[in-house]
Amino acid sequence: MSKILIRGAKVLGGQPQDVLIDGETITQVGTGLTADGAEVVEADGKVLLPGLVDLHTHLREPGREDSETVLTGTRAAASGGYTAVFAMANTFPVADTAGVVEQVWRLGREHGYCDVRPIGAVTVGLEGSKLAELGAMHESAAGVTVFSDDGKCVHDAVIMRRALEYVKAFDGVVAQHAQEPRLTEGAEMNEGVVSAELGLGGWPAVAEESIIARDVLLAEHVGSRVHICHLSTAGSVEIVRWAKSRGIRVTAEVTPHHLLLTDELVRTYNPVYKVNPPLRTERDVMALREALADGTIDIVATDHAPHPHEDKDCEWAAAAMGMVGLETALSVVQETMVDTGLLDWAGVADRMSFKPAQIGQATGHGRPVSAGEPANLTLVDTAYRGSVDPAGFASRSRNTPYEGRELPGRVTHTWLRGKATLVDGKLT
Repeated sequence: MSKILIRGAKVLGGQPQDVLIDGETITQVGTGLTADGAEVVEADGKVLLPGLVDLHTHLREPGREDSETVLTGTRAAASGGYTAVFAMANTFPVADTAGVVEQVWRLGREHGYCDVRPIGAVTVGLEGSKLAELGAMHESAAGVTVFSDDGKCVHDAVIMRRALEYVKAFDGVVAQHAQEPRLTEGAEMNEGVVSAELGLGGWPAVAEESIIARDVLLAEHVGSRVHICHLSTAGSVEIVRWAKSRGIRVTAEVTPHHLLLTDELVRTYNPVYKVNPPLRTERDVMALREALADGTIDIVATDHAPHPHEDKDCEWAAAAMGMVGLETALSVVQETMVDTGLLDWAGVADRMSFKPAQIGQATGHGRPVSAGEPANLTLVDTAYRGSVDPAGFASRSRNTPYEGRELPGRVTHTWLRGKATLVDGKLT
């Protein structure tokens, strides 16, 4: 097994140290380290983080390989500093059986760019009427612990209660796409001043907040775990904060695009800004940043949602909802949270590695950068600034809202169990 000596890296943004990897494991962390025959990586003060973990990725395979595959999606993940991703269940066929989740899990293992942990559907076919094979998916080789109908809300309170009761048996978690369907019929963007001026159907904040309020109460009643996907409003933040104060087992995520972009961008009618939940107001964005900083929102998750060119290069009403995010997530978090002083790099490691690994029970990920731990690592050049060029993406899709925008930071190296998946910004 090869040895790698990372020299002069700021571990979690601290003082420069050396990190020695032997095989799949970190064996030493200190200063002035040497190792015969080791490959030396001169970090030159770059920040070394534990490999990032994304609890919300759409890999599209099986069924929509024109948008993304497990291979291209995990290459995009490695490019963005991720060593583990959780793949959402809205594939074709839906990942609602042990067979489908095992297929996705095995593809991840074969490709080797990052670990793929499938998320199982809550209901059969994402139709919201009958529980899927939750136990069978958990007992499968994929070991599913997270279940979600993301893309659709588990809107039936009885079904949601039963799912929460079921996953409690193995300390699983139900990840809810909080969207009351009747309140969002015909919705195309955030309901507010901009939607009124543009004459577009509005997606009101209460459609998200009402489901979150119901589900935290259900989780309290059952004594189970609920996770809120892509939380997007100031009101949702207050509900989650209240629930946590009562000891309810709720966790929540925010996407990078909801930390940076607002509904004012919809004035361009560029479908690249069409996403679910929609871009909200500046007030919401500021509330989300503060909530991520104070821990009310637990993690950053990309909601990486690739779409082929024709699904976005069309009129607004016909366009698909979603944005790619794996390759730009860390840069957006640096701009919105680190460069603003709201989080330090240790806080970023907590929100983008430690906590998501803990929520999803991703063994071996989200571990400290210390001796004896798995060598799942990412090295970041935080001084870099450059314009986003989707032509260079590893993802099969290019639907990024950041094209041409200057963002800080660049992942230069990623290691998965000591094996380099990204070297000097290039995939191995």
